[in-house]
Amino acid sequence: MENNFCEVYDDVEKAIDYAFDGKFVLKFYDYLKIRKAKRAEVEEFIESSCAANLNFVILDLEEYIKGGPDNEHKQLREGYGHIPKPQARKIKDYLYGILKDAWQYSYDKRPGRPKKQSK
Repeated sequence: MENNFCEVYDDVEKAIDYAFDGKFVLKFYDYLKIRKAKRAEVEEFIESSCAANLNFVILDLEEYIKGGPDNEHKQLREGYGHIPKPQARKIKDYLYGILKDAWQYSYDKRPGRPKKQSK
């Protein structure tokens, strides 16, 4: 992995923080295109602890939104209770979009894929 690709991990972490402040600033697919990221780098991101952390946050938000009386949901209410559920849905969808963009970018960059010609 190139050293400059480490910035992507930092930017994703910042995007998570911003999302909880109600700011959805990162369009990940476009971001990867602008950076001209290589498929191997994106694959490494998909397998990284950063993406795993993103997935855990998404799953926690899903459970918080679903709700329930058990102890796990009580802990989630304590952790995410300051966020209204409609906002939690937006955050969850945004964060899932980051993962989806990474998967799509990796798929689009697979070998043997013809390049689109710009007009």
